[in-house]
Amino acid sequence: MRTVLDAVADRLRDGDERLLRIPEVCRATGVNYGSVYHHFGSREGVIEAAYEMMFTEIIEQDLAMVRRAIETTASQDGFLLAIQGVLETVSTGPDRRASRTMRLRIVAASTTRPDLREIISASQARVTAELAEIVGFCQGQGWIRADMSSRSIAVILQVVIFGRNLDDLSAKPIPEQEWSTFMFHLFTHLLTPS
Repeated sequence: MRTVLDAVADRLRDGDERLLRIPEVCRATGVNYGSVYHHFGSREGVIEAAYEMMFTEIIEQDLAMVRRAIETTASQDGFLLAIQGVLETVSTGPDRRASRTMRLRIVAASTTRPDLREIISASQARVTAELAEIVGFCQGQGWIRADMSSRSIAVILQVVIFGRNLDDLSAKPIPEQEWSTFMFHLFTHLLTPS
């Protein structure tokens, strides 16, 4: 079924989900039509499972990047350098733009799909908790202000990613490097100890 989900995810990334046809996916993957419906229940079930898989992969990539940055850091200066790299990575490039857009599309799709909303809600709670744990570690090291809730900081960092999506839609978006530099300055002025 992973083959089916990968094929559906590819089609969702490339186009409108209304154009997705399960028989075409079955032909392309060699998976029996009946097996797909037996496993996922419906076309909607296949789409929701693919969205869940995509959402989880996106947040896992982001969390892994943040973890790697923190694990290789031993000082305040190293931490700031690592965070600058993370902010630049999530802010620049066509792949990151596509990733941000897909995450937003999945969240939007969940507003009219109760089952998907429940799944995404659990994933979102997990990513916020894990990011808050990372922030808490950084607070313990003295790299991030400790007078603010680690959970609130975790949420505001995610808001930055979604905020970039809004500007991506603009007829005149802020240049990527300008955005990345601004985010680093905002982060250092608001969240790091004086």
